[in-house]
Amino acid sequence: MSITALDTPETTGTAGRHVGGLRVTFPRVVHMEWIKLRSLRSTLYTLAITVALVVGLGLLFSGVVGSGDGPGEDDFGDPTSISLGGVMLASLAVAVLGVLMSAGEYTTGSIRATLVAVPSRLSVLWGKAIVFAMVSFVLMLVAVLGAFVAGQSVLSSRGLDTTALSDPGVFRALVGAAVYLTGAGLIGLAVGVLLRNTAGTITLVVGVLFVAPGLFQLLPSSWNDAIGPYLPSNAANAVMTVQRGSDSLSPGSGLAVFAGYIVVLLTGAAVMLKRRDA
Repeated sequence: MSITALDTPETTGTAGRHVGGLRVTFPRVVHMEWIKLRSLRSTLYTLAITVALVVGLGLLFSGVVGSGDGPGEDDFGDPTSISLGGVMLASLAVAVLGVLMSAGEYTTGSIRATLVAVPSRLSVLWGKAIVFAMVSFVLMLVAVLGAFVAGQSVLSSRGLDTTALSDPGVFRALVGAAVYLTGAGLIGLAVGVLLRNTAGTITLVVGVLFVAPGLFQLLPSSWNDAIGPYLPSNAANAVMTVQRGSDSLSPGSGLAVFAGYIVVLLTGAAVMLKRRDA
């Protein structure tokens, strides 16, 4: 579904501004991207997997933390972090979805039909980003809230410390978790436009978001302390943590750094989309 969402151009004298008798406006481009997103089975499956990871792992960690078979509470820092234990792994799934939304079109060749239907290339990119951000943020916020409520209920039933949504920093951490999941997908989307290769993009995104933080911990502490907090995952973690460590950024700084990565990558994707052939 690319060109069919706007129908076939009836004339060429309008330089693609009118398609099927309708003017190609940005709201129609956004609607086209929405149809493409919800009509793909892979999208539905990936979103379902992401929600399952957020809620399921949150329940799992809440059920085993503090027991003889699982990690202790100190390993997670606070009750909120226990409930959000599945967010990091879930971000892998949503990042892959972002890659499929952009690089997947280059792999199948459908991007050519999309750009024929919508000659304004930046409209396509911004349409994808807006649709993806809105859908993923709403769904991830619901998943995170569900994981928190369910996880705290399990902790309470086991006589462990719990926290409430009204406690200082808790709601901010939950919104921060939804922002991180959404941002991971936008990073995948932007890098997908830059590389135009699904496998290569997934490898790079996984490396940056998941492998790099672990590797930096193996470096001298002076290097890790200076650079580690500014890695995308670590910066986002500062936003979704109630009790932050002494070497981590403040929530505001972490959000600014993480948002900066997204803005830079989307800007680079916009520049390359304008300059390169499909």
